[in-house]
Amino acid sequence: MSELRKLPVQPTTERERSHLRLVEETDFHPLASTTRHPESGLVWTRAYQKKLLLSDAAIIVSTMIAALLTRAEITRIPEFIAGVPPLMWLGLGAIALVWIGLLEIFHSRDRRIIGAGPDEYKRLITACMTAFGLLSIALLFLEAGFPGKSAVLTMATGVGVLLVSRWSWRRSLTRQRKLGRALSRAVVVGSRLEVDYVVSRIQGNLSAAFAVVGVLTDPDSEEEPEFGTVKSHGFGPEQIAATAAALGADAVIVAGDHGSGNDFIRDLAWQLEGTAAELILASRLANVAGPRIHFRPVEGLPLIHVEIPQFEGGKHVVKRGLDIVVSALALVILSPLFLILAVLIRMDSLGGAFFSQVRVGRNLATFRMFKFRSMVTDATEKLAGLAEQNEGSGVLFKLKNDPRVTGIGRVIRKYSLDELPQIWNVLKGDMSLVGPRPPLPSEVRAYKGKVNRRMYIKPGLTGMWQINGRSDLNWEDSMRLDLYYVENWSVVGDLVIMWRTVKVLIHPVGAY
Repeated sequence: MSELRKLPVQPTTERERSHLRLVEETDFHPLASTTRHPESGLVWTRAYQKKLLLSDAAIIVSTMIAALLTRAEITRIPEFIAGVPPLMWLGLGAIALVWIGLLEIFHSRDRRIIGAGPDEYKRLITACMTAFGLLSIALLFLEAGFPGKSAVLTMATGVGVLLVSRWSWRRSLTRQRKLGRALSRAVVVGSRLEVDYVVSRIQGNLSAAFAVVGVLTDPDSEEEPEFGTVKSHGFGPEQIAATAAALGADAVIVAGDHGSGNDFIRDLAWQLEGTAAELILASRLANVAGPRIHFRPVEGLPLIHVEIPQFEGGKHVVKRGLDIVVSALALVILSPLFLILAVLIRMDSLGGAFFSQVRVGRNLATFRMFKFRSMVTDATEKLAGLAEQNEGSGVLFKLKNDPRVTGIGRVIRKYSLDELPQIWNVLKGDMSLVGPRPPLPSEVRAYKGKVNRRMYIKPGLTGMWQINGRSDLNWEDSMRLDLYYVENWSVVGDLVIMWRTVKVLIHPVGAY
């Protein structure tokens, strides 16, 4: 336990003397100073939040002025502005302040969501919709009438500009994190295996936004942990808090089952009081994503509700509807590209432009999947001769410099253009836009245990594997990502994956 902080001056009143006696006679410890390490996450977070606030305010004020100017003639804007009554300016200012305030009330600049995941965008949109709802109610109550269509469209455009602004700021933040900046300093606590697991997931993951500066492991571990600049055996709440303070940590992450009794978390939270360091619990809860977890306190007992995965119902109907609409539009829009690619493939090598292969879909139903041909026509016969050169793991065959791939085939594989005919499979219902990778029958026959769960939903044109390395993934990681998607997919998550797929196609990774 840290030493008692001395009072700055001698007590002069009876109340101060009474307070000092109380402190000396009890186990009370004044809160630690909130002064942060100069490289701590609190420093860059506050600076980043100020930039977001200024950016949001500038966009909102500009939007309100633009909405007002929709009533003016282009040639008479100066005269129009000069004639705007003060009450109108006051009203516009009030709307802007409410809008800015709602962005703060909905925590759209919260340090825990900036630069990671879709929550920042969700909260921003919710705040904007709330602002519009309040504005409508106020205008109705005041019988002031609703702004014209042009003004409404201008304000809606302002929401779009806010989203683009946040996206641009996140791009800038990502570039900073790639250079090792704008990261929160974290100390990880737990058993060696749990610590290694948590740190392996954090390191190199820019969305995690943590730099691990130290780890503390259990005293019974015979091996040193793989990660951390500080390695210490034994972790009581006092030692953890002292280590976090010494390293200027912004967060203490308790990995998995700490095995230190029911009071451990409570005591650790007490020790961290006043330090401005977050307390984070990292759980390997059976591959369960956040939206499936709900907390309900009952008389001080926190109950964790975990939603059971559903493979039927309205959510799947929406998914199918999205598949039909997007795939139909894509086939119409991309038809000229299909024609060009087909001609190039036929000119590059002998054989047809398309290649079909039997794959396994939902509930083990087989279907014929279509692709643009990227290999020579006798590629299947040549596979046996290349078996010894297999660079893949598990049941997958991978060969980075596969001699069967044609010249144009290497290009269309790099940018995943060979996968485009699968849009037809999506429209037919054999596949979905997003889902697990469609496996071969030989792969499915080799599945064991929980891996078969990936067949509970339709395979996808893209998926977690597409945006996380593709062929660079080993068998275990590929299966882990597929199973995670099967258990936790959502329509919003599908839209995020499709957006990230577009970025991967522009900057291909692991495509060969």
